Amino acid sequence: MAAKTIQVPLEGQAGDPKHAARATRSAGRKMRSLLLDAASPMFKERGLAGTSISDIATAADAFPSQITYYFRTKEALFVECACRDLLYLARTTEQAALKAHTPRDYTHALAETVTATDSVAFFAEALTLTRRRPDLAPLVERTIERLHSEGARAYASQVERHGWRSLRAPDESSRRFWAVAIGVILEGYAMGRSGEQLCGEMLRVLGDQARADTDGARLRLASTSTPSDGES
Repeated sequence: MAAKTIQVPLEGQAGDPKHAARATRSAGRKMRSLLLDAASPMFKERGLAGTSISDIATAADAFPSQITYYFRTKEALFVECACRDLLYLARTTEQAALKAHTPRDYTHALAETVTATDSVAFFAEALTLTRRRPDLAPLVERTIERLHSEGARAYASQVERHGWRSLRAPDESSRRFWAVAIGVILEGYAMGRSGEQLCGEMLRVLGDQARADTDGARLRLASTSTPSDGES
């Protein structure tokens, strides 16, 4: 009697459980991304109350049940959209500031880019929402920490690259920048200020965060000393 030949599926074939799991995860990430892409502009234009799950599903060519499967609630989707939007803005801001060669130009590029969109105001709405929904706070906390850490890294890199003298440690500068951005933009929206006015107010509040190093000295951070009068 001829021996039976047992065929074992090769890894990566459709019948492989690992392959199926990878395909499922990939499809899930794609669907989440599509839902976020569809929901973000609708939330920013209509607000949370003015946007329905069915509207988002229609825009994403998905089913309402897929939204609740991936995000549980409309509020959770709103917060995730706002957090993602802010991190995208942070990346765009860092890229715009890379072109600056002086501390003043660097700060101006940051302020101009941040005030040119409504992403910060969108994120502020998510912050307010977490006051009533503490279960959504961890995502906001992680976003803020990532915002600060990546901002500090980008700022430290620029200071090192150009030999500027930072008046504050990079982490402190990053946290201060985003705190000022959120405060100024929220107040500005309430007062009906234009993007140019918001940018001007941010520059006024921030002042000089670093100075050009004219004597060729290495990077010196003044995080352990107190800035003199007139320094910010």
